[in-house]
Amino acid sequence: MSEAILSVRNLRVVFPHRHGVLVPIDDISFDVKKGEIIGFVGESGAGKSMTGAAIIGLIDPPGYIEQGEIWLKNERIDQLDISAANRIRGRRISMVFQDPLTSLNPLRTIGDQLVETILTHLPVSADEAKRKAIAGLEEVDIDPERFNAYPHEFSGGMRQRVVIALALSAEPELIIADEPTTALDVSVQAQVLELLKKLCREHGASVILITHDMGVIAETTDRVAVLYAGRLAEIGDTQTLLRDPQHPYTKGLIASTPSVEYGDISTELFQITGAMPRLDALPDGCAFHPRCGQALAHCATKRPHMERNRVACWLYNDV
Repeated sequence: MSEAILSVRNLRVVFPHRHGVLVPIDDISFDVKKGEIIGFVGESGAGKSMTGAAIIGLIDPPGYIEQGEIWLKNERIDQLDISAANRIRGRRISMVFQDPLTSLNPLRTIGDQLVETILTHLPVSADEAKRKAIAGLEEVDIDPERFNAYPHEFSGGMRQRVVIALALSAEPELIIADEPTTALDVSVQAQVLELLKKLCREHGASVILITHDMGVIAETTDRVAVLYAGRLAEIGDTQTLLRDPQHPYTKGLIASTPSVEYGDISTELFQITGAMPRLDALPDGCAFHPRCGQALAHCATKRPHMERNRVACWLYNDV
């Protein structure tokens, strides 16, 4: 797992507006190793989905990448024209969205959609594409007899499994899963995540798993990146980070996650004070300092750098 499939360097995304620019992603860098599952976690508005959109080239206008580089192995992909970008999407990088109905055409059978995806991206015959489509359904535990069924004839969990089959059908190197289980029942969430994890291991695909759930991070990922206000707060091995979180924001996220220790109803669940700042009202210095119980004087004026390749916090910087 040492080879980097994806390398993101100093990525900054901006959205012009009448009073200047909004910056949902501000100077973040990370690698995704071959075969690993890396989680992106943080509150709503932290920049998780925007990072995924930037990687796959789906930032809504007028937003654009102002600086930074995105490399897929040895090819830079952040400056591709539309035709070249379309050859990357679906073939080398696939996306699994939160709502499977946004990915599936309600007027076409799932079999047709799988076959079309395979024919678009792989040099195979129509017969071979159909065989691969049926095999893909079997991999996600869907009866091949449902090949000619329509999306509305499936439950939410089954639709999400179809989307996973679609994402894997062209044998991509990287899958970006954007909160793929949020709309599902808890028991079905576990099944879908375990299936995604198993199949990506078998296919050798790397995964960026975007979520707000630390429990999902703990059960599914190899490494985790914590985002706050479009900035990378902390990154590291999942189990190490969960056992020994460094950034106060990471500590707060973990402490606010329910666990069996909260079986006593008299125990209050921890809550991070305040809320994520608006993009047009980001504070100077460390974006988290207005909510941080360990803030130092210079946290309000100086932005911390990533220290020890893991945490961006003045508590671990020499000032």
